Amino acid sequence: MTGLLGGGHGMIWNAAEGRAKQLDFFTTVPGIGTASHLRPQLVELDVRFGEETVRYEIGPQSCAVPGIPAGLYELWCREGQLDWACLLAPAIRLGREGVPMPPAHAACLRMLAPVMTLDRGEQLFAPNGRLLEAGELLLQPGIADALELIAEDPRSLYGGALSRSLLELVRDRGGLITKEDLTSYTPLWREPVECAYAGTSFFTRGGLSGVPEALARLQPLAGLSGRERVLALLAALSTEGAGSHTTNLVTVDEKGNACVLTTSLGLGSGDYLPGLDLHLNSMLGERDLVSGELVPGERVMSMTAPSVAVDERGPTLAIGAAGGTRLRSALVQVASGILDEGLAPSAAIERPRFHPADSVLNAEPGVDEEALSELEADGWQVRRWASLHHYFGGVSAIGRAGAAGDPRRSGVGLALGA
Repeated sequence: MTGLLGGGHGMIWNAAEGRAKQLDFFTTVPGIGTASHLRPQLVELDVRFGEETVRYEIGPQSCAVPGIPAGLYELWCREGQLDWACLLAPAIRLGREGVPMPPAHAACLRMLAPVMTLDRGEQLFAPNGRLLEAGELLLQPGIADALELIAEDPRSLYGGALSRSLLELVRDRGGLITKEDLTSYTPLWREPVECAYAGTSFFTRGGLSGVPEALARLQPLAGLSGRERVLALLAALSTEGAGSHTTNLVTVDEKGNACVLTTSLGLGSGDYLPGLDLHLNSMLGERDLVSGELVPGERVMSMTAPSVAVDERGPTLAIGAAGGTRLRSALVQVASGILDEGLAPSAAIERPRFHPADSVLNAEPGVDEEALSELEADGWQVRRWASLHHYFGGVSAIGRAGAAGDPRRSGVGLALGA
């Protein structure tokens, strides 16, 4: 769902300064110096995604200019406290030693096998002629080599060994990224959108995220019945389709500093850097993100919404979500549960969720049945899912009552000692 050749957004709360800062390190449209507008040639691929079939567009020309290495290095330069190489050391070790596949990841791999097993992916994710199962070891030694290059040269992707490898692959596969695209890439600090919600100042991203607008429409939920809560949330959420894939990470330290990172690879183009096990992104094939003409050098739009809520005592919630077009509905349902209804992060994340997609309301088991029946009578097609599912996004959050990750995506919440 993510990787070094994707893009992302970060939200920082700096406790000493008492302010929120947003970093945009999302992907950019390639082709600087070659064309005024881009028309990528894409490969269509149908993927069975839970209860529905989704058509994706991948291939080497779906890859936009990656931003994650530049973004992580910029965050470290501005806010980091540990040695740069020390930060990368655990990931390098895990790449070489392997990581057991969590159950949710194994289930996701089964859904996305048509793209995840293209090119080098077949050796990584189906090493013995079958897909890895839960508990089996995923080995990605090439990623360890790539991270060692970045440990030595944080700008390796933008003018060093990694850039040479990417440009060679692009030339061989007919991709669109140019040397100038890489050398000119820069993360951008932006002002976050601030909105008032449930007695807090809620800092998040605007644009395609739609989170500020949804929170502004959302009536208070505390004290409502299950039926009333579902109807109130549904009225605040816009309808969306299937969308792309993301990963979210939330961290808060003992000083009250918070960092929320949401990153994405799209679905992945199906191409890997030779010897480095890095999957290229497919952002130019994400129909929900790309609209109008593609102008080289411009940022690709994003639905990500890393967020921090602050009250008179300081940060009360750091939260982000994965899930493409389900990201908004997942984040709003969980954030409102924590800030408005007073739930602990684990309870809010584990509570059954629903998502509207055009005239279809997708609902996990446990969503108020009275509300669902009423909506069916009003003309909604209600699709009742059999269990909590990856489809409904992945939220991670840290609040004053603890930290939690989403079981739908093998998420975890950890308290780490000094």
